[in-house]
Amino acid sequence: MIRTAAFVAVGAMSAFGLAACSTANPSDGAGADGSPVEITYMHRLPDGEGMTPVADIVEKWNDENPDIQVTATKFDGAASDMILKLETDVKAGTAPCLAQLGYAEVPQMFVKGLVEDVADEAAKYTDDFSAGAYGMMKVGDAVVGLPQDTGPLVYFYNATEFENLGLAVPETLEQLTTEAATSAAAGKFIAAFTPDEALYWLSAQSAAAGDTWFTTEGDKWGVDAEGPGSQRVAAAWQGLVDNKQVVMTERWGEGFTQALNDGSLIGHVGAAWEAGFLLDSLDGTPAEGQWRVAQLPDFGAGAMTGPDGGSGVAVMKGCEHPAEAMEFNAWFNTQVDDLASQGLVVAANGTPETSEKMLRQFGGQDVLAELATASANLNPDFAYAPGFASLTKMNETAAGVPTGAATVADVFATAQATAIATLNDLGLPVAE
Repeated sequence: MIRTAAFVAVGAMSAFGLAACSTANPSDGAGADGSPVEITYMHRLPDGEGMTPVADIVEKWNDENPDIQVTATKFDGAASDMILKLETDVKAGTAPCLAQLGYAEVPQMFVKGLVEDVADEAAKYTDDFSAGAYGMMKVGDAVVGLPQDTGPLVYFYNATEFENLGLAVPETLEQLTTEAATSAAAGKFIAAFTPDEALYWLSAQSAAAGDTWFTTEGDKWGVDAEGPGSQRVAAAWQGLVDNKQVVMTERWGEGFTQALNDGSLIGHVGAAWEAGFLLDSLDGTPAEGQWRVAQLPDFGAGAMTGPDGGSGVAVMKGCEHPAEAMEFNAWFNTQVDDLASQGLVVAANGTPETSEKMLRQFGGQDVLAELATASANLNPDFAYAPGFASLTKMNETAAGVPTGAATVADVFATAQATAIATLNDLGLPVAE
C-alpha cells in the first residue's frame, strides 16, 4: 500500500517542478443551502495552565465568522499515534479537514496521498510567515497547508560566566571553536555534543551551513547529506570532541542537567523551543537570570539557521471545503500571542510578548523577539523527505562519537545511506 501510493505520487509530481494542481474548490463561504461551512481541526497543542486554550481561540473565530464554523479536537496521545489515526481516518472518510503535522511528517503524508495540495490557496498567505517555515509545508511545488511553529537553532549562553572568563559570544563557527578552547582551559564548556539529538540537531546545523539535503532531479529524489556544510559542521565538532572542549552527554539524560546545574556547561547550541524550559532547574539559584539567547553563529552561510522541530497545519485528503479551511488556517496560525502562550515559537511574522517567567530566567531579555529573528532566518531551501524520521540511525552512530567508535563525519554518512535506502524502500526513485 505504501509503496504503491508513493510511486503514484511520484508520477503525479512529474519532473518535480511538481506542478502544483490545487484540489481546492473555493466557495462563497456558506453552504449551498445557506448553512455555515463546518470545518474540523485536530491538534496536539498542550493547552496547559496559564495558556490561552485552543477552544478559546477557535471561539473567537467562530464569533467573527458565522459562515465558517470550526470545531477543534485535541489528540492526547503521541504524535506518531496521531499520524496513524489520521491515516486510518482518511481511508475511512472520517478525517478532520485540518490536522497538526510535524514538518518531518509532511512529505510522508503527501506521498501516501493523505493530504491535499492547496498551493493556490496557500499562495495568498505566504507573506504572513517565515519563508523557511513555509517551505516546510511544501513537497516540490505542492503545498499541503501552513506553518504553525518553528524550532530554529539558536545559541544559549551564561552571560555572567562569559564576562568572568573574558569570552565573546561566538558570531562564527570558527569563533565558537576558539572560545570553546579558552573556556575548556578554565574548566567550563560553551557547548555540548548530544548524540541523542543527532537527527534533527545535526541536520539543522547542516542547513544553517547552507546545505540542502533533499532535492529533485526530473522525477527522482536527490540526496546530499554530506555536502560542504555538513563537512564543515563535522570538522568543527570533531575537533571539539577530540580536544575534550565540549560536554559529551545525552540531551535528555541527567548528565546535561547536572552540567547545567553545577555550572560547568555555560553555553548550548539548541532549538528555540528549549527557551521555555531549559533554565527551569536554575530557578532560585545564583545562576538564575544569568543566561541569554543569541542568534546561531554563522556556520558559513551568513545569518542563517536550520530547523530542529516544529509543525504546521495541513489540509487532509477529502476535506470538502479546503478554501475555507485554509482561511481559518491562516487566521489561526497568525494569532501570535495566543499561540506563544502555548509555548510555541510562532512561524507567523510578528513578535509576541515575552512571558514573566522568561524575563526572569533570561535577565530581562526580550527572548521571543530574538527567537522571532531566528525563525525569520531559517534556511528557506531545507526541507525533509519522505521517511526522514527513519534517519534516527544517525543517533545510533552519534552514540559512538564520545568513545571514538565513530566520527561526526560518520553520522552524516549514515544519514546519506539511510536516506537513500528509505526512499528506495518507499518506491521513490533516487538519482545516482
